Amino acid sequence: MSNSTITASPAENTKPEKAKKPASLWSDAWYDLRHSKVFLFGAALALLLVIIAAFPSLFSSVDAFNPSTCDLSRARDGIESAHWFGSDNLGCDTYSRVIYGARVSIIVGIVATLATSIVGGFLGLLAGFYGKWTDVLLSRVAEIFFAIPSILGALLILAVIGRDNAGIGSVVLALSVLAWPLVLRIMRAAVITTKSQDYVLAARALGAGPVRIMVRHILPNAVAPVIVVTTMNLGVFIAAEAALSFLGVGIQSPDISWGLMIADSRNRFLEAPAPLLFPALFLSITVLAFVMLGDAVRDALDPKLR
Repeated sequence: MSNSTITASPAENTKPEKAKKPASLWSDAWYDLRHSKVFLFGAALALLLVIIAAFPSLFSSVDAFNPSTCDLSRARDGIESAHWFGSDNLGCDTYSRVIYGARVSIIVGIVATLATSIVGGFLGLLAGFYGKWTDVLLSRVAEIFFAIPSILGALLILAVIGRDNAGIGSVVLALSVLAWPLVLRIMRAAVITTKSQDYVLAARALGAGPVRIMVRHILPNAVAPVIVVTTMNLGVFIAAEAALSFLGVGIQSPDISWGLMIADSRNRFLEAPAPLLFPALFLSITVLAFVMLGDAVRDALDPKLR
């Protein structure tokens, strides 16, 4: 009898593969963001700016809030080893003031963004879910605020508050009061689209209450457009704060703001351009960083762009 070789069929050697977890919008978005150069660059830049705002003393040995560090005899001196960005009209180190000025811009941007997201998102969730008179009432109120130009309205609010009472809180209030209707509209539209999905109807048929349906089923699937808008709003609010400070109704001395530094240096720009150029450069970089983040997040969360 001849020796016969018994070979196993491919099916016998193949081990059962693990069932892959179904992909979701958030997992796909996170994968896209991790491989997006625009997101990585914008996130690194934004993280650096946040660290500068939180720990300015790590980046500057000069305390910008200490008047004794200013030397009027060295006013408007150019760039040198002791003053990397030159000195301003009062002989203060421009570099240290630029570093310490990041705190105001970042705080205003983050707090105003959180305020508008929470208020607009909550009201938009209610308007889209309940509809009828709730939707009509909230939508009409939002339209009233939409009719007011943002910068003009903020100027009016801050003028009423007065320069003596102006500060971070008043600037955040002025920006937030006029910006929440945009978030409301976006959240409302997303909720109206989501609440007609089969899984929401199934949850309602199983006896889930309105709060549970909104929190567990609608909100996680409707929040993506709001995240995109709020990420971009960070840069918008930072630029708006600088504009209001430049116009003299926002942050006031002795606080430090990039917009205030630009306003103080504009009349002597030809004589000493550095005190104006460097705050403007940092302001532009900051706005660019958050706009890049917003663009990357939008590309990752928008299914139409896939």
